Amino acid sequence: MLMIHIKKYYEGVTNEEIETDRYNSMEISPVHIHKDKKAHKDALLTLGDEIVTHIHHRPVHVANYSPETATQKAAAKH
Repeated sequence: MLMIHIKKYYEGVTNEEIETDRYNSMEISPVHIHKDKKAHKDALLTLGDEIVTHIHHRPVHVANYSPETATQKAAAKH
């Protein structure tokens, strides 16, 4: 179910639809408790692959950083 939420969150933030034709063709969802564990694992891996493939093929936006325009210093906690 987490992967479905990740997909919906990404689509909501980016306004891009992730095509999940392979996942959809498997006809299995997290609520199908009668399906076996292997079927769920295969569906999960397929959905994850489709999400990652979609994101991988999107252009990367690079933000330029200029110390002159920075208003606050960032601190990292280890």
